[in-house]
Amino acid sequence: MIYVVFFVLSWTLGGSFCQSSYNDFIFSSMLLCVFLGGKCQVVELSGENINITYKHDGTQIAVGNKEDELTILDVRTLKVAKKHKSTYEMNEIAWNKAGDLFFITTGLGHVEVVKDLEFLKPCKLNAHTAGCYCIAMDPLDRYFAVGSADSLVSLWNVKELLCIRTFTKLEWPVRTVSFSHTGEFIAYASEDPFIDIANVETGRSIHQIPCKAAMNSVEWNPKYNLLAYAGDDKNKYMTDEGVFRVFGFETHN
Repeated sequence: MIYVVFFVLSWTLGGSFCQSSYNDFIFSSMLLCVFLGGKCQVVELSGENINITYKHDGTQIAVGNKEDELTILDVRTLKVAKKHKSTYEMNEIAWNKAGDLFFITTGLGHVEVVKDLEFLKPCKLNAHTAGCYCIAMDPLDRYFAVGSADSLVSLWNVKELLCIRTFTKLEWPVRTVSFSHTGEFIAYASEDPFIDIANVETGRSIHQIPCKAAMNSVEWNPKYNLLAYAGDDKNKYMTDEGVFRVFGFETHN
């Protein structure tokens, strides 16, 4: 039996599929597993995958690895469209809704904004005094959120590029953040024993999902209030469980 660790999750634009990126330790190969048409297509890449995102029109996937290399894949062919290698730590990545801007969080505490994937001409936003680990885009195109090693999540106005609020429930470096499909809620997590869900406009925490292990990825479904999440969970043999869970389904008696 092969056990794998899920690092990142991402739903397709329509919310029909959830893809996962993982490291297969048995074969030491770095794989991207994409569910298309009910089948799993596997692409071998040149590094341990740690970040992944879809372009909003569903035509491209961006994958970042531990060697600070970005790979842009064409979804229709699963061929490499573009690659970029950084000289410093690159973390979570995201496209804006229009698809012309690409955001990269960095270990230097700033967020790089790249137009039309021209990686050599980035605009740099000073976001946190500690490294920035994750980013999420509001589906209504009003805000983006950045999670940092300082345990804070900052909420930014997209048009003015100003920080308008911080979310402060966590005590450990923020690993992952995501907006709900309506833009009403934000979920974020770390090594703390819970996932916090807060109201975007008020900043108030409205629910916490208990966790048994550090969380690596949370991702809201783009059509429903369903939250997929995955972390460092172990099975009864204390090996990696290799599963992800979904919160928000209704229960019927």
